[in-house]
Amino acid sequence: MRSELISVPGDPARPDEDYASVGLPASGQGGSIVVLDGVTPPAADHGCLHSVPWFTARLGGALGELSVSRRDLTLSEVLSRAIARTADAHRTTCDLSHPRTPQATVVLARWSPESVEYLVLSDSVLLVGAPSGEVTAVLDDRLARVPRAMLTSHAVVDTALRNKEGGFFTAAADPAVADRAVTGTLPRAGVRTLTALTDGAARWVEKFAEGTWTDLATLVRKEGAESLITRVRTLERSDTTRRFLRTSKTHDDATVVHVEL
Repeated sequence: MRSELISVPGDPARPDEDYASVGLPASGQGGSIVVLDGVTPPAADHGCLHSVPWFTARLGGALGELSVSRRDLTLSEVLSRAIARTADAHRTTCDLSHPRTPQATVVLARWSPESVEYLVLSDSVLLVGAPSGEVTAVLDDRLARVPRAMLTSHAVVDTALRNKEGGFFTAAADPAVADRAVTGTLPRAGVRTLTALTDGAARWVEKFAEGTWTDLATLVRKEGAESLITRVRTLERSDTTRRFLRTSKTHDDATVVHVEL
């Protein structure tokens, strides 16, 4: 197999809040990928002494370890245990009930000689490429389905939508959120590539409409993940009227993990 991983901060003066890893057990019989997009809190107090990168490193590390060492667990169980482990690391010092306690989107995939399992929570993306060249996007589109009129302020989102029924879910401090993730299992023979992206890299499709998910996966496979992020940065700088970006950050942390099985 071949793997490629790149993560570029949106602002070089700020820590990258994304997290990514590729795990390859010593047996050589499988592996896993983990991609997290840490949620940047508003400037006001969010009840935690720790930074978003601290949280994503803790959660991502737990996901990477459990996904390869506990193959008896489903990916939902892996996520649940990783959230609980991370919460235990700071529940005595921080208010984990705060709606803006550190949290992240999740893409988790694991493969064996027989199968490929996947889990997606919130608005990061997993692209599954078949040997035929067909690409399937695994998406958790609950945030995209929230009416824009409801996204009026941080207070409204936190009170009515964040980790709420009818809203959207992220990995924060409640292990039960793992049951909200989009999950599935595919035959290994039907999967050639896996490409995981945070929304900062997925902008090439989702905001700028430069191509389809198949086009994006082909670009990464042929030119590399760095080429995708370079193109996204060029598009962001060119959008001086904010026709595409609107109220979004001009540059967001952008992470891509690409694996050819």
